[in-house]
Amino acid sequence: MDLTAGHVWVMVSAALVLLMTPGLAFFYGGMTRAKAALNMMMMSFIAVGLVGIVWVLWGYSMTGGDGVAQLFGNPFASFGLQDLIGTEDLIGAGYGVTFAIITVALISGAIADRAKFGAWSLFVPIWVTLVYCPLAFMVWGGGLLSADGLIGGAVGEAIDFAGGTVVHISAGVAALVLAVILGKRQGFGKDPAQRPHNIPLVMLGAALLWFGWFGFNGGAASTAEEAGLIWINTMAAPAAAMVGWLVTERFRDGRPTSLGAASGIVAGLVAITPACANVSPIGAVGLGLVAGFLCALAVGIKYRLGFDDSLDVVAVHLVAGVTGTLALGFIALPVDGSGGGLFYGGGAAQLVAQLVSVLVAITLSAVMTALIGLAIHRTIGFRITSDNEVAGVDLSEHAETAYEFGGLGVGGSFHPFADQFRDKKTIEQTESVNS
Repeated sequence: MDLTAGHVWVMVSAALVLLMTPGLAFFYGGMTRAKAALNMMMMSFIAVGLVGIVWVLWGYSMTGGDGVAQLFGNPFASFGLQDLIGTEDLIGAGYGVTFAIITVALISGAIADRAKFGAWSLFVPIWVTLVYCPLAFMVWGGGLLSADGLIGGAVGEAIDFAGGTVVHISAGVAALVLAVILGKRQGFGKDPAQRPHNIPLVMLGAALLWFGWFGFNGGAASTAEEAGLIWINTMAAPAAAMVGWLVTERFRDGRPTSLGAASGIVAGLVAITPACANVSPIGAVGLGLVAGFLCALAVGIKYRLGFDDSLDVVAVHLVAGVTGTLALGFIALPVDGSGGGLFYGGGAAQLVAQLVSVLVAITLSAVMTALIGLAIHRTIGFRITSDNEVAGVDLSEHAETAYEFGGLGVGGSFHPFADQFRDKKTIEQTESVNS
C-alpha cells in the first residue's frame, strides 16, 4: 500500500507525542529541588525505554483484538509485532506506544525527591501492563466501555477522544496512591528548598508539551473538518486555562506567577484531551477557564488532606481529567443533529456514560496501583533512606548532579553523604577545594 498523507500525519503526530515525554522531563525537572532534577528527568526517560519494549512484546496486543472477558486483549495475539510486518498497522502501533509512555511518566511527579530508581523501573512495565493496557482496551479497543461492551452497551458509550480516562485520570489516581504509599518528603510544606529550582526549565517543558499535544489530540482525526476543530480547541482550552489560573492566583495570592502560567497551560491541555473533537471552540474556552480555576484551587488539597504529591499531578491531571471528561455530558456537540450534552438538549444519557467511565478508570487504577506499589514497597522498598534524601536523590541513585559550581556540586558546597556515591578521587578533590 502506498504511503498516504494520512499515514504521514499519524507518523508525524507520533513523533510530536514522543517529544512530549522529554518535554515532561523538563517540566518536572525544573519543579524539583536542584539535587533531584536529574532523577526526575531520568524517570521520564526510562519510561520511554521500558514501555517501548513492553509495547513491542505484548502491550500493543493487549489494547486491541480479541478480548479476554472484555478486560484486555490477548497478549500473545501480536507478540513481538511479527504479524504486523508488511502492514500499515505498524504505524498505528507506533502512535499508540507514545500514549502509553507519557501516561506512566506523568505519575512520577507525585513521588519526586524520594523514590528509588530501581523500584520505579520495576513499577513502570508492571503498571503499563496491568492498568494502562486494559483501560485502553476497555475504552478504545472494543472492551467493557465501548459501544458493544457490557458497560458501554448498558449505559451508553463514553466519549474519550484522546485520553481523559485512559491517560490522565488513570495517571492522576496512580499518582495519589503512590504518594500515600511512599509518604511525605522530609520538611513537606515547611522546607523552602522544596520549591521549584528552575522556573525557565518548567516553562520550556510546558511549551514542548503544548507543541506535542497537537499530535496527541489531532493524530486520530479522520477528516479535515475534525482536524481543524481539534487544532483550534487544543489552542483555545489551554490558553483559557492559563488565564483562569492566573486570575485565580491574582485574587487569591495577590500576584500571578510563571509557575501558574505553565501549570494552567497543562491543566487546559488535560481538560480538552477527551473533548477535543466533540466541543465547540466556545465550549473549549469555557472548559479551559473552569479547568484553570479548579486546578489552581486544587493544588492546596494535598496540604489539607496530608498527602505529598510533590509536583501536583493529582491537582492537574486527575482534577482536569475528570473535569474534561464530565464536561462532555454538558457541552458535547450533537452528532447528526441528535444526542449531545445537556446544554444541547441531549438529555442526561451522555453525562451518565461519562460518569460511569470516570468511576471505572478511578477504580481500576486505584486498586491495581495499590497492589503494585505495596508489593514493591514491601519487598525491595520504594523509598530512599532519609540520609539519601538529605544528600539528594541525584547523588544516591545516579552518582551525578545537575549543576556543578567549581567542582563542588549542587549549591557550591560539599554534600555530607556524597562519599557513599562518588569515587575516592572526586571526594579528595572536593575536600581540598573546601579547605
